[in-house]
Amino acid sequence: MLYIIIFILAFGLTFIVRHIAIRKAVLDIPNERSSHTIPTPRGGGLAIAIAWYAGLIFTFFTGMIDETLFYTLMLGVLIVVVSLVDDLIGVNYIIRLTIQAITAASALYLMGGLQKIDIGFYVIQQNEILTILSFFGIIWFINLYNFIDGIDGYAAGEAIFISAAVYVLFSDSVILLIGFAALGFLFWNWDKAKIFMGDIGSTLLGYTFAVMAIWHQNHDTSSLVVWLMLTSLFWFDATITIYRRFINKERLSQAHRKHAYQRIVQAGFSHQKTVLLAMIINLIILLLVYFSVVNKNYVLLFFFLNIIVLYIFVKLVDKKKKFE
Repeated sequence: MLYIIIFILAFGLTFIVRHIAIRKAVLDIPNERSSHTIPTPRGGGLAIAIAWYAGLIFTFFTGMIDETLFYTLMLGVLIVVVSLVDDLIGVNYIIRLTIQAITAASALYLMGGLQKIDIGFYVIQQNEILTILSFFGIIWFINLYNFIDGIDGYAAGEAIFISAAVYVLFSDSVILLIGFAALGFLFWNWDKAKIFMGDIGSTLLGYTFAVMAIWHQNHDTSSLVVWLMLTSLFWFDATITIYRRFINKERLSQAHRKHAYQRIVQAGFSHQKTVLLAMIINLIILLLVYFSVVNKNYVLLFFFLNIIVLYIFVKLVDKKKKFE
């Protein structure tokens, strides 16, 4: 019942946010990075955030969530606030990164850092080094998720896939809340989108999944490698795109449309078909994740198979639309 309430809340709030955004002219104006052609209301991620935190507070007062995990996830409010201001009036990137860094450091402090990484045949236990790496990892994930929010339904669709997969594999009922919040928003964001998620939603999703990955690894409920696999479609795309642009000596801060998912759209696929294609790739990845969970000693092998699948996928995209 809780999940249905979260879905309805996110659905209704998105409707309200959309009308406020239109009235206040909070619109996403098409530019060289855009995959849309008309001004569209943004800030729909606020609906996801409110629904998500309402669900979290309920689970806290009903004893359904660990207290430390609750407070760590609630730190995401800082990300939401700075992203909301950024969506409304714009925020200097140094301020954004500073808030993200403070949030990441606070989250790691509450969780006791990243205590280990289970790679199946060996457990890496270098708490200080892993914690430093995870600090940058959280910040990277916050911004990474923002990178993939470029076509209708993609970021929300990925959130639904990840949360559903984690629930099925590890019986995590908490993460399912953000999946249903994203589903309520998705009805308004499906091709053609009536409202965009904005930085509020994408950065919150990135932070939430990064925290949950570290939390599960620390508590031995799942390997961090498994989370890297479940989220690999977008981090692999973003990372290899940045690498290629760096090799081409492009200015990395400049807006672009060179991610694989964007080039698929440029090749003639609709946003809807592109998202559905992404879900098919995700199902292949999920199969590898399942085998890695069943055969824990071989998790690293399945991770590399995962990377090979994505590399082949990117090469196929290159044939449809060259990286240029």
